Amino acid sequence: MLELKNVTYQVTENNTSKNILDKMNLVIPDDKFIVITGPNGGGKSTLAKTIMGINPITEGQLIFDGQDITEKNITERAKLGISFAFQQPVHFKGIKVIDLLRLATGTNLSVAKACDYLSKVGLCAKEYIQREVNASLSGGELKRIEIATVLARGTKFSIFDEPEAGIDIWSFQNLIQVFENIRATIKGTVLIISHQERILNIADEIIVIENGKVKKQGPREEILPELLGTAAAINAGCSKLVPEEKKAEECDI
Repeated sequence: MLELKNVTYQVTENNTSKNILDKMNLVIPDDKFIVITGPNGGGKSTLAKTIMGINPITEGQLIFDGQDITEKNITERAKLGISFAFQQPVHFKGIKVIDLLRLATGTNLSVAKACDYLSKVGLCAKEYIQREVNASLSGGELKRIEIATVLARGTKFSIFDEPEAGIDIWSFQNLIQVFENIRATIKGTVLIISHQERILNIADEIIVIENGKVKKQGPREEILPELLGTAAAINAGCSKLVPEEKKAEECDI
C-alpha cells in the first residue's frame, strides 16, 4: 500500500510560489489497477513523479508498505519495488533492446525470456531483440519496449505516466490490448495517469486529481459514469464540434 500524508510539492516562478500538489492525502491499495485522471495542470504527472522520487516533496510524508520513503531517492525507491514509465520514453543510443531488458531485471536475462516479455507487449521478438533503443523506433514501439522493461522488473508498484501520449491510433489500439492483458494477470499495483476512456474503463479504481488535490476516489463503476456525464454536458454546451480525442476543457463555454 502507498499512502500520501499532507504531501505538498511547491515550485517558484518569478518570485511567486505555487503548490502543484497541495497537502494531498491519498491511499493507493495493493494489487489494484488504478487510473488517475483529471484536468490538465491538475498535478497528475507531478504526483507520479513525486511517488517515484523524481520530484522531491516540499512537505508531508510518503509511506510505502509501512516504510517512510519520503527521503529516499529514485534508486532506493526502485529497489523497494517501484517502477516508472515516462510519457516520452528515453532513447538509449548504442543500447540494444536485449541490453535494456537485462538492465531492468538486473540479471543476464536469456534471449528466450526477453522475447517472452516483448511478445507480451505485442512485438515480434526476433525483429526487435537486437534493435537499438534509438530514434529509429517509432513512439508506439518505444512505449511498448518501455512497458516490457517494467513487466520484466516485476515490481510491487508500477507507474505509467500517460502511456497514450504521442502515439498514433493504431499503436493506441495495441497499447489498450497490452494493458488489458496486464489487468487480467495483475501482480502488484498498476497506476496509470490517463485521460483515455478505454483505459479508464478497465480500472478497478479511479482517482480524480484537480488543483493539486484528490477530488474523487472510488470504484470505476461509481466514478466513470460521473466523469462521462460531465464531459457530455460540457460538449453539449459547445458551439462547435469537438473531436473525441480533445480534452473537454478546450471547448469555449
